Amino acid sequence: MMQGPANIKILILDDDTFMLKLLTRMLAKLGYSTVTTCDNGSDALIKIDQADTRPELILLDLNMPDMDGIEFVRYLVDRDYRGKLILVSGEDERMLRTAEKLVQAHKIPLLGYLHKPVDPGKLSEILQKLTVGEVASPISNSKTYSAEDVQAAITNRELVNYYQPKVSVVSGEVIGVETLVRWHHPQDGVVSPNQFIHIAEDNNLIDDLTRLVLTQAVVQAGKWHQEGQTLRVSINVTMDNLTSLDFQDMVVNLVNENNLPPQKIVIEITESQVMGADARVPLEILTRLRLKRFHLSIDDFGTGHSSLAQLRDIPFNELKIDQGFVHRAWEDDTLRAIYDASLAMGKQLGMDIVAEGVEDRNDWELLRQTGCDMAQGNFISEPLLPADLPGWQQVWQQRVQDELKVTAK
Repeated sequence: MMQGPANIKILILDDDTFMLKLLTRMLAKLGYSTVTTCDNGSDALIKIDQADTRPELILLDLNMPDMDGIEFVRYLVDRDYRGKLILVSGEDERMLRTAEKLVQAHKIPLLGYLHKPVDPGKLSEILQKLTVGEVASPISNSKTYSAEDVQAAITNRELVNYYQPKVSVVSGEVIGVETLVRWHHPQDGVVSPNQFIHIAEDNNLIDDLTRLVLTQAVVQAGKWHQEGQTLRVSINVTMDNLTSLDFQDMVVNLVNENNLPPQKIVIEITESQVMGADARVPLEILTRLRLKRFHLSIDDFGTGHSSLAQLRDIPFNELKIDQGFVHRAWEDDTLRAIYDASLAMGKQLGMDIVAEGVEDRNDWELLRQTGCDMAQGNFISEPLLPADLPGWQQVWQQRVQDELKVTAK
């Protein structure tokens, strides 16, 4: 049973007594009456250490004398704090975003952040996440799996491909799909890739996993092609997959067996580590695939090791701007600067540009205004099973005409 606002225990930590009173009053108006306040971190930690005063939500000021908010978060981690957090600060947007990233790295659930002076509407909006989404995560989200579990999933073909559409920003036309693997676990239901991909990478199973995903994707692409659906199908590949020349032969043979033009397969390079000291094999594989007219995409551009050096050394013809630089770039100057630079560089190099993480209409409008080629994200569609794609396409075409008012140039 979900708790009502009045029953949720909230702690406000701020060195400004006026702010403590103001936030308490705002919370009371929103129905949150179980509120305690502290003007320093030491007193707040005493309340957290006692079961009867331990809060389920903390409103935390970042800039305080003695113990600042960042240091306080570290003490929360030491105490294995299981509640939620809202950051409150007069610092600028970049500082708040950095603090947000730090809290997330500590794995403390963050509902959001508030600028001072605090807007009651924004506070109410953030608290909606607490009252609406206060449902425990499914057990499978926190379960850890062994290498043997993942090996069994590969052997038993429990790994199922979902496909997330990529659409033209100018026309709304469905250009292709990205293959995203999910584990259909017999007991735990659908398990997301962040719970098993790293296990495959750490235990030399990534080749077998990629082979299965790639085979299923190319077979599916062949079926679509036969049906007259000329979709480009993207498949994620790590540098670990590119250590043996057999990989190139496998991809070419699969495409030939399924009577598919190589132009309809996009190999997306996701980098979990820097290319090794001997770059000859991956460079040979990728160059030969491009010579055979496969598309090569640099995924998550601007993060990790997907960098300018990669663009220089590998013959990519598609650049994917990471979702971390796309969503909310319309209102965040830092994100916008990185988005603009990535877009301009890709255009200058004559590449197709895909923006990932398009979550809402504002994100979509930014892409239209800036001339981005393709869009991908939940605003367009979540990843779909092949059987669900035709139904989605009908709905999407209607949205393009009625809601998005897209017309081909």
